[in-house]
Amino acid sequence: MNKKIITLLLSIAVTSVAMAQHTITLNITNPLNTARGNAPVVFSIKKYGDIKSAVVKINGNEIPCQLDDLNQDGVEDELCFVTDFGRKETKNATITLYNIGEPRQYPAKVFAEMVLRNPKVTIKNKHNLYLSSLTINKGTDVFSTIHHHGVAFESELVAYRVYFDNRQTIDLYGKYKKQLEIKDTQFYPDKQQKAAGYGDDVLWVGNTFGLGAMRGWDGKEQQLITDVNFQTQRIISNGPVRTIVEVEDRGWLADPSKSRIIMTIRYTLYAGHRDCDVDVTYNKNVPDYKFSTGIINVKNSTEYTDHKGLRGCWGTDWPAGTSDTINYKRETVGLGIYIPNTYIHHEIPADANYGFVIGTPTNKIHYGITFCSNNETFGFHNATDWFDYLKKWEAESEHPIAVKIK
Repeated sequence: MNKKIITLLLSIAVTSVAMAQHTITLNITNPLNTARGNAPVVFSIKKYGDIKSAVVKINGNEIPCQLDDLNQDGVEDELCFVTDFGRKETKNATITLYNIGEPRQYPAKVFAEMVLRNPKVTIKNKHNLYLSSLTINKGTDVFSTIHHHGVAFESELVAYRVYFDNRQTIDLYGKYKKQLEIKDTQFYPDKQQKAAGYGDDVLWVGNTFGLGAMRGWDGKEQQLITDVNFQTQRIISNGPVRTIVEVEDRGWLADPSKSRIIMTIRYTLYAGHRDCDVDVTYNKNVPDYKFSTGIINVKNSTEYTDHKGLRGCWGTDWPAGTSDTINYKRETVGLGIYIPNTYIHHEIPADANYGFVIGTPTNKIHYGITFCSNNETFGFHNATDWFDYLKKWEAESEHPIAVKIK
């Protein structure tokens, strides 16, 4: 055989060995006796070194996956993918990790953006100064400088935004069709986009919790994030399988009788999901601090609570308040929040919010938020069906997919 051909074949073989650093088979199980679609599977890859790309196969078929550098140190920390499960079903997923190359490209099922207003742009949904992170000093007001008032993120089912101010409220964008829209509408669809079936803002929030904003608690009422040295919003990951955004309050005086703390709130939204994971981390254990969160009491809403951490409502109101009843119609939404009982001090009686006083003996709090719009062609259209969904969502939240190395 020609020496050049032999050398080439040896080179290819050596390269293949160098690339395929690790092959792992995961045993993944749905512990519930109900089917579940787009169930997230998350696998830590820290011990495998500096991984650059990955391939996931189930039953020999490649499925979209994603690598995420959660602490932004330049090294990927987790691999994730979503897959469907039948009742009590177990699957094997084969993962191949590579230490060279680039991440595989898959169709995006999620999206996130943070955009500065460009004074040269006169069309409201065409601003183009994109950011991945922004930190502001105490007393700086960027609420009107940041387009759509803060970071926005979406799946094909729903979209969220987090206000970049002392409220840090989560506001909602409901959809008619399953599709990604925020890149096109930037949360403010024009008349042509509305006529084409794009969604829009569906909730007025004011100073309420909106959908699950984290606040302080003074013993009587919620406290906004007012006295804080630095505030940051950042996009950690932007698909294709999940988007992760963070809000950081550095030097927050959550309790005037105690020292300042750092609070980081991470929002994670998966492909095919309307629910969003909320993970709150403090820079130290906070057993003596109390916090609050919940959902807005939408006007004339019907409430559901199991008094164990699941709370929801179904109601109708003007999404821009009564100040604008010309450009908007009344919107009907279903809201939901689920907080594991271990974090709950007590449930707050209904007022402007359906809320909770919460805390943790450690430095972490985890909960989930979810919503639907009555405009959806694919979702829920009455309180009964919405509350049934919330119960199923609670069960899935309490029983994530079990992941074991085979």
